[in-house]
Amino acid sequence: MIQDMTKGSPLRLILLFSLPILVGNIFQQLYQLADIFIVGRLLGETALAAVGASSPIFFTFLIVSFSFTGGLTAITAQRFGAKDYDGLRSSITHSIRASFALGLLLTTFLIIILKPLLHVLNVPASIFKDAYTFIMILGLALILIIFSNLLFGFLRALGDSRSPLYFLVFTTIINIIFNYIFIQHLNLGVKGSALGTVLSIFISVVGCLLYIKKYYPIMHLKSQDWTYNHDFMKEHLKLAIPMSIQFSILSLSIMIIQAVCNSFGETVIVGFTISLRIEQLATQPLLALGLAMATYVAQNYGAGHIKRIRTGVKQALITSASISIILSLCVYFFGPMIIGSFLKNKDTTAITVATSYLNLSIMFYFFLGAIFILKNTLQSMGKPFYPVVSGFVELAIRSFAAIILATKLGYEGIYYASPLAWVGGSIIVFIGYYNNTYLRKIKDIKEEYSLIYQKMSNNKKGEVSPA
Repeated sequence: MIQDMTKGSPLRLILLFSLPILVGNIFQQLYQLADIFIVGRLLGETALAAVGASSPIFFTFLIVSFSFTGGLTAITAQRFGAKDYDGLRSSITHSIRASFALGLLLTTFLIIILKPLLHVLNVPASIFKDAYTFIMILGLALILIIFSNLLFGFLRALGDSRSPLYFLVFTTIINIIFNYIFIQHLNLGVKGSALGTVLSIFISVVGCLLYIKKYYPIMHLKSQDWTYNHDFMKEHLKLAIPMSIQFSILSLSIMIIQAVCNSFGETVIVGFTISLRIEQLATQPLLALGLAMATYVAQNYGAGHIKRIRTGVKQALITSASISIILSLCVYFFGPMIIGSFLKNKDTTAITVATSYLNLSIMFYFFLGAIFILKNTLQSMGKPFYPVVSGFVELAIRSFAAIILATKLGYEGIYYASPLAWVGGSIIVFIGYYNNTYLRKIKDIKEEYSLIYQKMSNNKKGEVSPA
């Protein structure tokens, strides 16, 4: 269902939009939890370590594609907010071109660097083959994954967060079914987990295309919509590339942590793998709120409603703080029980590693929530500079904790990497948000946004100009 977020109560719109995103993301995280549960229970801790040791590589490519398509569809949302439907369809075609090019680039790059990268990450020889196979299969399906994210991004740009939810739920269910069949009945091992993921994503992409064709005439493309405009493509890439760089930096810092973690052996790898999956699940409400802000801000940016953006951000931050407290309590009381359920053999060291990390990180969830909200706000306003700087700050802090603190404190030093990075990153994006929305006069900001209205006028004359 199309939703205009430039009218009505900001908090109500943000929360209603974020709920389907939250449910969808939870299903995705439940799939990942189910995946390592199935691998750990059916194949054992060694196979689980292979998946965990290599997952930062796939996470890097995944988050780059997600952030890149998010930048592209922010322009689509701006065009929708400005009621510029010709520009909306032109944004779709330019986004498709850019996404296809990214898919080819990332796939080629992965094929070339995967083996050397696994060595750099200190992946133990006992799990190297399984780790390589797992990531290579997923990597060869990167174009599918990118287009899945792009289609969901188009729907969200139009204010529809429910339809992506339905597809995510469907994909998660069939993913779990395929993984169980491929591992338990076809005896494909770790390879079966990757193949199940690829097959479920393919079915999801086909289904989403058919859904858009039937229910979204506003997205039906005409021959003139495929007209290429260099300036318009530049406007898309001006958001998409910095967002990708920002998240690439984040992924690099996570790979550094994983490389240090891998050096402590399989038991520590298992403990961190489980704790990070639980953390990702627990923080989904914060992520969903941030993703909702991306569409809310982009649409209001397109409509020139600056005060409305301020109101929405303030209310979202207060809501995020409240949610953070609730999430922290839930993880503290239920975390140990969940951790133990993943292990076939209750390794006390793995349980201790996972529990200790979670008990520390829960105290910093508010800073992570602020990062999600303020980064998405700045990016949707066409201000990627501070989010990129924030990414470099997070990289520096994580690298310090992973390398220096781990040298002095052992693997316990790694516990501090993400919490400290969240604090540093949140400070940077808060400064960026304050500078761009409070220190500058609304009149000056609206003059900057006036190009949007020029764009609308040009489209009425049959032109396609930059956003």
